[in-house]
Amino acid sequence: MNLTVSSWQFWALLSAAFAALTAIFAKVGIENINSDFATFIRTVIILIVLGAILLASGQFQSPATISAKTWAFLGLSGLATGASWLCYFRALKIGNAAQVAPIDKLSVVLVAVFGAAFLGERLS
Repeated sequence: MNLTVSSWQFWALLSAAFAALTAIFAKVGIENINSDFATFIRTVIILIVLGAILLASGQFQSPATISAKTWAFLGLSGLATGASWLCYFRALKIGNAAQVAPIDKLSVVLVAVFGAAFLGERLS
């Protein structure tokens, strides 16, 4: 495996590590708060951090340069992400992180199935 900053494997491993930390931090963070409100707080923090990164790196793009198809699919992705986060935080509120996270990772299998079904990707 080529683990350089420019490889997808590097970023995928970081994603997995941060996802694991998300479960741990969230489980502690939602202890005394409604899970939906906790998701809202998390989302606001993400918006602020990503906005700062885009501005600092000069990567901010005019919304007018984005196609309608891109807007539609990013909108659907955002709705799916929001639904996923709400369900994930609700599950963490009720169950143990060590039980919730592995079931949540069933998404890996579903991505492969959906990728084959909707994108024509080959399963290997």
